[in-house]
Amino acid sequence: MTRFTPGARIRVKADFPETRGPCHIRTPHYLRGREGLVERHLGAFRNPEDLAFARPAATIPLYHVRFDQPALWNEGQAGDTVLVELYEHWLEPAA
Repeated sequence: MTRFTPGARIRVKADFPETRGPCHIRTPHYLRGREGLVERHLGAFRNPEDLAFARPAATIPLYHVRFDQPALWNEGQAGDTVLVELYEHWLEPAA
């Protein structure tokens, strides 16, 4: 079962596990702490952050999440967006 449905407002967790030691992170720095909109659930896949180190990997839902481009980079026009694939453990409901 997925935690988020299409249209849900989310925030990408402002977490930086790379400061705690070696890791393989699939979530771009520029999105951490930013709000976006879930476009759709893409399925559930084994966590690549664990697979990269040959650790047992849980199956985690993956989503397409849309972000307003001007809010990310202070460039572009209203309506410009960025679509990113993000795993559920990086997402939390927006306040």
